Amino acid sequence: MLKRLFAITFAVAAGFLLAQFAARQFGAPSWWPNRDRDRQVRYFREVLETVKTYYVEADKADYEKLTRAALRGMLSELDPHSEYLDAEAFSATEEELNNEFSGVGIQVEERDGHIVVISPIADTPAERAGIRRGDRLVAVDGKPIKEPTIEKVVRLIRGEPGSELKLTIFRPSQERELTVALKRQRIRLHSVRNVGLQADGIGYLQITQFSERTADEFSAALQELEQVGLRGLVLDLRNNPGGLLDAAVEVCDAFFERGELVAYTQGRTPDSRTEFRADGNHGRRRYPIAILVNGGTASAAEIVSGALKDTGRAVIVGERTFGKGSVQSIIELRRGEGVRLTTARYFTPSGITIHEQGITPHVQLEMSEDEEARLRVQQTRVDLSAPAEFADRFGFAPVEDVQRLAAEEVLRGVLLQRSPAK
Repeated sequence: MLKRLFAITFAVAAGFLLAQFAARQFGAPSWWPNRDRDRQVRYFREVLETVKTYYVEADKADYEKLTRAALRGMLSELDPHSEYLDAEAFSATEEELNNEFSGVGIQVEERDGHIVVISPIADTPAERAGIRRGDRLVAVDGKPIKEPTIEKVVRLIRGEPGSELKLTIFRPSQERELTVALKRQRIRLHSVRNVGLQADGIGYLQITQFSERTADEFSAALQELEQVGLRGLVLDLRNNPGGLLDAAVEVCDAFFERGELVAYTQGRTPDSRTEFRADGNHGRRRYPIAILVNGGTASAAEIVSGALKDTGRAVIVGERTFGKGSVQSIIELRRGEGVRLTTARYFTPSGITIHEQGITPHVQLEMSEDEEARLRVQQTRVDLSAPAEFADRFGFAPVEDVQRLAAEEVLRGVLLQRSPAK
């Protein structure tokens, strides 16, 4: 009996040691207890109970509020782009990816404890009010934004179409606060605009962000230009804050050969690499391309700029881009909630990372903040082409778009080199 008991004990011990060895070598199976995780969960529960029991204001310390606060803190500690989304914020995120939502039209991020404007969205109340890239959000309707998070600010700014709000911003370049009155509107965006062709065949179009409809809009605009004699293309991605990775790849697809690598993402593990290759379902496009970028060009817009630069298909003109080279996945949770989680970094075809580096233009040409702000107004009001009429409406004369002019000259130079000698 003792011998049999010893054999059973030995077998159990050997099985336990073997399982430990396998867990170290190959990773623990799903049923294997994670002692470190369980220990931290117990510790969190102790703190939760302590706060619940002793905090002076009981209504602020119920379990649900404390848990959500902990989730917000946990995600915000990872990086500026990861966040917990309650049901309202998750729904708003879904609307934004569909290129339709109700608000004032600003793209923001959390930076150094502030909510900072990446870029006002084209042709929205925020842009028309003169809000600029780099402005910090300070207060909404006179109430200071305390312990700012993107989720909190989105909830304050979003609202019923037609309702009004006052937004107080701090403008670092002028070291002063400004308060602007805005009226919320249903923002259904066209991400491709200002499509046109000059007499010499130099075409222009602007992509304001990358959404579910961008690829179709871009394809239609490109075909329209090609049908009327496109010889060279200026693609304006200035102040484009990004959007959907797939949309950026589909825009690049218009210029890549079938099966060619456009970009790839790499997650935490070696086997998490995902490659994005072109369908190439079109004739070869041989005309030269110039891409306009600046500090507001970010994320998916940098994928397009980087892929076309990396493969020698485009000349980049303007200023160094923002440098957001991380991929955020929207993961749905229970009760209509979710998380926006950084799950990978993306790379150009040759393996160059954009994250915190940005894209350096071939032709570097800066514009002042005032010039850029005025130019953005001009781009939304192309109907006011007469300088006197424009100045009467906005109080300043149209500024010269030196970056676009430089890009057009680059294309003319390329076309001249390609022309047969006479």
